[in-house]
Amino acid sequence: MELEAVCVDVAMCTRLLVEAGILGYSGHVSARVGEREIVIQPVDDVRAELAPERLLVVDLDGSVTKGEGKPPSEVFIHTEIYRARPDVGSVAHFHHDRTTLFSMVEGLELVPVKNHASRWSGGIPVHRDVSHIDSPAKGAALAATTGDCHATLLRAHGEVVLAESPRAVFVDALHLVENAEALSQGLLLGQVDRLSDEEIASFLSTFRRERHVEKVWKYYATVAAHAGVLPETWLHA
Repeated sequence: MELEAVCVDVAMCTRLLVEAGILGYSGHVSARVGEREIVIQPVDDVRAELAPERLLVVDLDGSVTKGEGKPPSEVFIHTEIYRARPDVGSVAHFHHDRTTLFSMVEGLELVPVKNHASRWSGGIPVHRDVSHIDSPAKGAALAATTGDCHATLLRAHGEVVLAESPRAVFVDALHLVENAEALSQGLLLGQVDRLSDEEIASFLSTFRRERHVEKVWKYYATVAAHAGVLPETWLHA
């Protein structure tokens, strides 16, 4: 995708995550552009009003190469994951309390209980550093914790979701939170029957990820545009 289109998708993803109650006054979405650069919002821009033209182009050392402003202090969450994972095209970091709880209760793991949580059949590791990921070394440590997984819990802090595009990272963040909320509610009722390996394999055998991502993205973007959360023109960018 061209830079302009990537920036529109990152801005849309950010606003949609705010509208969904997943992203708040902090947190950020990024996307890879080229081999050694990413786009990410300036630290002080309000997430609910983020505009594509405000996005910064940043290299993998965290230095701004295009745009005005400073990147978030935790830009190294993004840059070091991209450095370690050439398969990743977009990263979202947010702070969703009910999901974060699974990094705070001893012996409780965030496991797949809804079918779309099959995305995390390989596990969701917990990164034990509770401080801000504000240096390359801390970012590299987080990337090491994440390994080949598609999401990580930051202990007592928040979440990091990895996907192939901003649209996919929005859908994955949505499903991660849905799964955490369903598991939280299920634990109040009794013992939760997590998805088995066989059930996950059965679901994935018929799942068409690309089609699903576009379906969910189109729905939420259209609803948001009709509500005035997004400009209608962004739907056709």
